[in-house]
Formats: sequence, structure tokens, C-alpha cells
Amino acid sequence: MKRVLLVEPEGSKCAADEGADRLAESTHTHSPTANSKKRRRPQDSRHKLPASDGSSDSEFTFRSTDSTSAVTDNHRTQRLASAFTTILECLGEDTHREGLLKTPLRAAKAMMYFTKGYNENLETVVNGALFKSEENAGIVLVKSIDVHSLCEHHLVPFHGVVHIGYVPDKVIIGLSKFARIVDMFARRLQVQERLTTQIAKAIECILKPHGVAVVVECTHMCMTMRGVEKSGSKTTTQSMLGSFNRSASLRAEYFSMLKAGSLP
Repeated sequence: MKRVLLVEPEGSKCAADEGADRLAESTHTHSPTANSKKRRRPQDSRHKLPASDGSSDSEFTFRSTDSTSAVTDNHRTQRLASAFTTILECLGEDTHREGLLKTPLRAAKAMMYFTKGYNENLETVVNGALFKSEENAGIVLVKSIDVHSLCEHHLVPFHGVVHIGYVPDKVIIGLSKFARIVDMFARRLQVQERLTTQIAKAIECILKPHGVAVVVECTHMCMTMRGVEKSGSKTTTQSMLGSFNRSASLRAEYFSMLKAGSLP
């Protein structure tokens, strides 16, 4: 069973950033002093990226990465470990038996890794790997980038591949950066539809190309190991921006390249 969704561009702010704000708020604590004054939570660091239409509304918001981040991450890890202990106890497990003694901490560290994308931003991910190109290039296509993420509905994995195509406008990017951009958004609590759009919009913001095309194909564990338990099901989403959205012939060329096999 395969379903295909055309994901239209969202608003100017990444939807996943709202989740980052909520998670940051969950770590807010009160001062133990007698006057019980609230500590001011450090504002999130922001990396502004100009929108492709020239407006200044587009921005990606991320957690603060200042000198206190290590302490904050350790605090989050300990809170997560405590929460996983509670989960195991609710399942009827003995958290003191040998096999589970370190499971809460291991699970907490794993969850921090699975969501590390909240701490990353486009500026550091791209790391200046942008290059001028005066040639009139056609479609640049990077196929089958592995992607692993967590569904925000059940906190179970979904995995698959991402295909990214773009038509440069005098600026190209180091190809490995596509994989890093995919990971930055995938390492968050996600839905595939939003993930697809975020990848496309990020590439559009960085390169300002003539067009961007992103197709994501994934298997969702929430459909294969629970619920309807349909192991053969896949979900395909796509986001077409710029010239790919306007030109049927360009889209056809892109999908033809996707279907083509490897060159001999």
C-alpha cells in the first residue's frame, strides 16, 4: 500500500521550532530563594535566513547553545532517566534487576541523540560550503539519502530515503550537506509531511535556486509493528518549490531521473 502526498509550502516559521520552544519551557525552574522570583529563561538563539521572495519573515529558531547548554543537557538527561524509570515501573518491571539497572539512563541518552536536531542550525550544518557556479547547470539530484526519525504521535521510528533535486542559480552546495540538513530536521519529533517541507524550504533559503524538489519515502513503525500491522506499507511525500512547482516538464525530468538506474 503506497500513498502519495503533495506537501504545499508552509508558513514562514518552521513548525518543528514550536516543539523546540515547548521542550525548552519544560526545563524552566524556579529560584529556591525566599522571594521565589522566577529565573529568566535564556532566549533561544536565532539564525535568520532571508526568504526566497526577499522578505525578512523567514527564520529558523533553535535552542540556546551557550556555555550553560552542557549543564542543561545533563539536567534533561537526568529528568528523562527518571521518567523512563517510571515507565518501566508502570509496565510492571523490576527496575532493580540486572538487565534494567542502567536502562533508564541508556534510554535517556538515546532519546537525547534521537532529538539532537533541536540543537543544530543551518549555519553550522552548512559550515560555509557554498560555491559560485557561473555555468547554467540543469537539475542536480542526490538520491537515496537515508533518513531515520521519530513519529511525534507514538514516539516510534519511521525510516526511509530522501531524494533532493535543485536547479542552481549561480550557487551550489557541497553534496554531503544535503545529508546533514536531512539529519538536522529528522533528529526531532516529526511527521513525514512536515519533514519534507522543512528540508525543501531550508535548501531554498540557503541557495536561492531556481527550484527545489524533495521526495521522501518512508516505512512507519506505527503502521507495521502496531495498529494495522501492514509491513509492506510505505508513505511518499513531496515538496516542489520554485520552477519545479511551475513547470510540469521540469517535474517530469526530475521524476525520470529518479527512476533511472545507475550509470554503467
